[in-house]
Formats: sequence, C-alpha cells, structure tokens
Amino acid sequence: MGVAQADISCLIPASWHFSISPVGCPRILNTNLRQIIVISVLAAAVSLLYFSVVIIRNKYGRLSRDKKFQRYLARVTDIEATDTNNPNVNYGIVVDCGSSGSRIFVYCWPRHNGNPHDLLDIRQMRDKNRKPVVMKIKPGISEFATSPEKVSDYISPLLNFAAEHVPRAKHKETPLYILCTAGMRILPESQQKAILEDLLTDIPVHFDFLFSDSHAEVISGKQEGVYAWIGINFVLGRFEHIEDDDEAVVEVNIPGSESSEAIVRKRTAGILDMGGVSTQIAYEVPKTEEVAKNLLAEFNLGCDVHQTEHVYRVYVATFLGFGGNAARQRYEDRIFANTVQKNRLLGKQTGLTPDAPYLDPCLPLDIKDEIQQNGQTIYLRGTGDFDLCRETIQPFMNKTNETQTSLNGVYQPPIHFQNSEFYGFSEFYYCTEDVLRMGGDYNAAKFTKAAKDYCATKWSILRERFDRGLYASHADLHRLKYQCFKSAWMFEVFHRGFSFPVNYKNLKTALQVYDKEVQWTLGAILYRTRFLPLRYLQRLLYKKMQNFS
Repeated sequence: MGVAQADISCLIPASWHFSISPVGCPRILNTNLRQIIVISVLAAAVSLLYFSVVIIRNKYGRLSRDKKFQRYLARVTDIEATDTNNPNVNYGIVVDCGSSGSRIFVYCWPRHNGNPHDLLDIRQMRDKNRKPVVMKIKPGISEFATSPEKVSDYISPLLNFAAEHVPRAKHKETPLYILCTAGMRILPESQQKAILEDLLTDIPVHFDFLFSDSHAEVISGKQEGVYAWIGINFVLGRFEHIEDDDEAVVEVNIPGSESSEAIVRKRTAGILDMGGVSTQIAYEVPKTEEVAKNLLAEFNLGCDVHQTEHVYRVYVATFLGFGGNAARQRYEDRIFANTVQKNRLLGKQTGLTPDAPYLDPCLPLDIKDEIQQNGQTIYLRGTGDFDLCRETIQPFMNKTNETQTSLNGVYQPPIHFQNSEFYGFSEFYYCTEDVLRMGGDYNAAKFTKAAKDYCATKWSILRERFDRGLYASHADLHRLKYQCFKSAWMFEVFHRGFSFPVNYKNLKTALQVYDKEVQWTLGAILYRTRFLPLRYLQRLLYKKMQNFS
C-alpha cells in the first residue's frame, strides 16, 4: 500500500527544494504563501542577528564603561588617609625651592605590581584628616645668597614636617630631592654652589632620609617643563597600556627602537602654562621631526632602559617676559616711553594730569590708573576696547616672518590640531575662570565675546559686582583691574604666538585634574624613581630563586 506524501516545495525558496510528495500546492496559494514564508524566515533571522549584536554590544560596552568608571573612581576618590602602618607603602619627598618660597611635598606608592611595563602608582600622601602632606615657607631660598650657612636652618622646618609624617622605619629608604627653580637660576654659579653645599653637608647630620649629591640641584626651565608634562599625563593615565575602550591613540616612532615600525599608544596631552613672569609650552613630537637639542627632551620613563615603549620625545620651550604680569609691565614701559617722547616732540601734555589721561584700551571702561617711573607719573584712563587692545599688544609677541616659529621667533614643531589635546594652567585658567567663569573647555568665540563685554563694562559696575561676591572667591581687585589686558594677552599668545586656530576645540583650562592639583614635583619624583620597579622585580626574582633552591 502506497504511503500518501505531501510536497511543500512551493513554500520554500528554490535552492531549499526537497520533494516528499508528488502532490503540488494549489496554484492560487503558491505565490502568496511562498512570499509569506520567505519574508517570515528572513525576518526571524534578522531579528535573531540584531538581538545577538545588541546583547554582545551591551555586555562588552558595559564592561568597557565599568573599566573606565573604575579607573576614574581610582583617581577621583584618591583622598583616603595614607595607611602608615602598611609596610608595603613607600615614600618619597620633593622640596620645590621657588623664587617666593619653598614648598615640601610628600608622596607615597604601594609595592610595584611586578609588571615591568607599568610605572609606580605614585600619589600625594594624605594625613589622618585626608589633607595632602604639604607645607610652605617664605622667603625663597635665593634670599640666602650672601649667607648660605643659614640655608639648612631655613629648610629644617620643612624636613621636620616630613619626618613627622613618614614612618620612622621608612626614613632610610625614603628619597629626598631638593630642587631649585627660577630664583636660584638667576644667582651666580658660585652662590648656587655654596647654598647646595650647605644642604648636602648639614642635612645628613640631622635627617636620615636617602639624600645624595645628585638629590639637590638647580633645575633648568626645560627640566621643569618636562616634569610638568609628565605630571599631567601621569594623572590623566596616558602612560597606561591601551585597553579596549574609545580613548584617543596615536602612532609613534620610538627613538632608539630597533624596530622601525610605529607603535600605537595613548595620545599624550600637551601643556600650556602662563605664570606671572614666563610662559611655557610642552608636547610630544614624532621621531621624524627635527628639533634643536635645547628645545627637545628625550627620556625613558620605564624601569628598563632596553624597553622602549615608555620612551618619549617632548618639545619644551620657555619664554621669559611672556607671563601675564611681566607682559603688562613691558606694555606699561612702552606706554611711558612713547608718551614722554611724543609729548616732548609734539608739545603735548598727554597723561601728565588726571584731566588729560592716556587712553588705555586694555583697561576696563572709565577706570583710572597711573604709571610711575623715575619720579614722573603718567595718568591712564581705560576705554575697554578688547579688539584694539589685542591689536596694540600684537607686536609684543616678537613674531617673525619665518614659518614654524612662535614667540620671539623660536622654532615650534607642527602640532596636529585635529588629533591633539592641551591643558592650560595658571593664567590660562585664571583668565577664563576667575572673572569670566568659563574655565574648562575653551571656546574662542565665547571667550572673546565675554572678554569684550567685560572690558566695555564701566569700572563702577565691575566694582559693584565684586562687592556683591559675584566673582571667584580668590579674585581680587588686581585681577579685576588687569583682567581685560590679561584676557587679550592670553588670547594673542595662544592663537597668534603658538598659532592655534580660533576653532581649536581641545584646550582645557584647569587648576586641578581629577580634583588634584597637578604640580611639576609629581613628574619630578616619577622620573627620578623610574628605576625602582626594576629593583622590586630583582628582589622578587631573587626570592623565587631562593625558594626554588
């Protein structure tokens, strides 16, 4: 007896046909049913694929976000009191001897994790109240130029302060660095040497920190810039290995590497720092870029000189006289000289009385000021013209017609503006935040509008706002008075001096990063302790060999 069979080949695509019955589908149903089944099967397949992709993306996206969030938390919440009872915590001390005073920083780090590719996890030590272990004294160390024998007594309060916080059992293995900056640089070499010798002779008598001849020195502006660059990039986590996330990366040709192939690593940030006297810029440059040795720093942050993945090549330039206060002084000197000369040649009386003042576009509208030199006074009155102020100060950039130059005609390597990031400190932050309240992401159009409005506002109104507490808590009358000039100066240095386009979107002006004040001293101790992880690894290897034997 034959078995009845049904043929469903009409329900599926031709390539899937297999016959199980000689009986065909009715013609009227053939086309419609075929289309319905095909569409249903395809829809199911697409839906399955879509939901698989969504599930996988959510899973790994969540993992990536969790990793980034955990790294962020590790930095932001780094405010716990340091556990001084933990024998695995190590310490280091840096004294920053500046022109106006000296400040001591105590740093700490846990035992190295054993990965030769990772740097020490250095952070500021915090006392039992979770406050950073920092202390400052005045005056600057250079004030003892003629009495170097008093320097050790001068610095003792700082060292006593550190000694009280670092566990006694750790003193002998705690490196102490005394690094002097601008104030000492201007002294004759003989006076510098006398001060350093007094420190090197007397400190070991009273303190048993790890302190050798190379631990006390006058550092150059270039070194200071490099340390600042290291500090900011370390806090930002740019020296860490690349993970599966969306952080910006760059291809880098490593100096000294045996391989000519570029490696991919996290993009480092450049720094801009404008103080009262000088302005500084530092950023990483590729191996292919020719840079004069005096403007270039090549260094290896890794613990093994044979490992090149932590080799960095950084352009650093310092410009004395280009800080905010020094620039205003140069500007006033020019006003004074030009006004006196014009009065003499043309028989004018400009600026000689308050009733006939020199009209200064870089001061707020209607403010009164004066310049005194050699017993003579030039009276000023502000007109608050931001655009004219910018035009007036442009010659002070000392730009040349040569390409690839910045302030004072100094060579500046090309910056890849589309794939770069910069942080602006000190005056870059104060100019944008203290009065204009625009710190953070810099936008040239918004900044110039705010600066124009400020300059054009009458001084009486600005004073009223100040008295009502509408500006930053540390903004004083000196800031209000010269905000217009400094805004114009910062803008011109950034865009004309360093040639950043006005549509540049990757400048962040900052006082702190991840709630931490970033000091060049952090970069200094990171650089000077870079070989310590290798010692940890050697000890670990030695212990393993002992256990094996």
